[in-house]
Amino acid sequence: MTHNEADSQDQDTPSHPFDPAEQVLWSRSGYLVRRLNQIHYAMFFEECSNEITPVQYGILTALSLQPGSDQKTIGHELGLDRTTTADVVKRLERKGYLTRRVDPDDRRSRQSFITEEGLRVMGQLQAGMTRAQQRLISPLSKKDQETFMRLLSKLVQANNHYGRAAADL
Repeated sequence: MTHNEADSQDQDTPSHPFDPAEQVLWSRSGYLVRRLNQIHYAMFFEECSNEITPVQYGILTALSLQPGSDQKTIGHELGLDRTTTADVVKRLERKGYLTRRVDPDDRRSRQSFITEEGLRVMGQLQAGMTRAQQRLISPLSKKDQETFMRLLSKLVQANNHYGRAAADL
């Protein structure tokens, strides 16, 4: 193997000493996806502060695009189960980032609306969220970033029905 071949191989493998137990984990896609999610959360908090979580930011984004959505719609949009959606919506309401009201067409349902404060916080965090997203994939070349995003989307679409709450795709 040439020096260049060894260098290109090294870029695709973990950069630490060989540990058989760790190599087993690094061969598992689920493990790597979970670790990547943890890394994303860490980068999001570094760039955006601990004021809100990525899931909270996602709900605010969904409400900015679809004002008046009920919890079921929000959960489907983001692939969140009912309990998680309800808890996060309550937290965002307590922070003053959204308001809820009874749906006039279905009194059993409550519509959620992002507030001016919610929009302000989103605007404040937008640049940091974008930086976190870019940092996450920055080790990849532009071409690899496009390929990664295409393949990631393909995997999520093909396996969406296995999630605790299938997202509307």
